[in-house]
Amino acid sequence: MAKAEGETVIKKYANRRLYNTGTSTYVTLEDLAKMVKKGEVFAVQDAKTGEDITHSVLTQIIFEQESKTGNTLLPVSFLRQLISFYGDQMQMVVPTFLEQSMHAFTEQQVQMREQMTRAFGETPLAKNLHAPMQMMEDQVRRNTEMFRQAMQMFAPYSAPPASPAPKKAEARDIDELKEQLRSLQSRLDSLGA
Repeated sequence: MAKAEGETVIKKYANRRLYNTGTSTYVTLEDLAKMVKKGEVFAVQDAKTGEDITHSVLTQIIFEQESKTGNTLLPVSFLRQLISFYGDQMQMVVPTFLEQSMHAFTEQQVQMREQMTRAFGETPLAKNLHAPMQMMEDQVRRNTEMFRQAMQMFAPYSAPPASPAPKKAEARDIDELKEQLRSLQSRLDSLGA
């Protein structure tokens, strides 16, 4: 595999050790996770065969993150739906859809962070808590609706129309976010005191 410009090659040896050719050091999966978070581009190669094994190593990182933090990003229902697409005629479409969805989600998160910064920066946090909470509620609603529509696109006849149950789940999610913001507000207030 040829190295793309700016791409670091990580070699994986038979003893499962990972070697960063850019820094000439051995690294761990945790180090690779940090590189991903920093936006560093790398490819993982089998040291013996030269085969590109980046996908399996990234999947392994996700597995470790999901199992160690207790704060999973991948709900069981999502995992079940994802597994059901293997071997299905929609399998070819799913990777592109997921990639585009994550890109859109990331852009929305950046916009939301900018809005939160503007909202908190303009007035004292305690006086302007309603606006950020409203932004978060709106963002949760948009994201939930986007993913619901996307999943319905893949299985238009198997999913019943939106029922009141998801609204309760949305409300619960929004209530949890409100509580987290209140907790954050309390901590910030105690730091300012």
